[in-house]
Amino acid sequence: MGQYVLHAYVVMPNHVHILLDPVAPLPRITNGIKGVSARDANRALRRTGRAFWQDESFDHWIRTGAQCERIRNYIEQNPVKAGLVARAELWKWSSAHK
Repeated sequence: MGQYVLHAYVVMPNHVHILLDPVAPLPRITNGIKGVSARDANRALRRTGRAFWQDESFDHWIRTGAQCERIRNYIEQNPVKAGLVARAELWKWSSAHK
């Protein structure tokens, strides 16, 4: 079994949003995602020995299905709100991408 069930995500130019159901402890999930993505991003950017992510992260427990849908919509609409695309499905780095 995996560490989480992924429901929605968006990678923005300066931040990331992820909506998931944790199966493993959240620090383990966060460290894993940040570690792998930092290594790959630094390799692509030809950077070594430099931090990629900030140490902190923000988590929020979702208690209802309606709240989950509201947050999924917020995440997937983030590139539209930022003026990066006209429609969420056009942002290639998102769960809304078709």
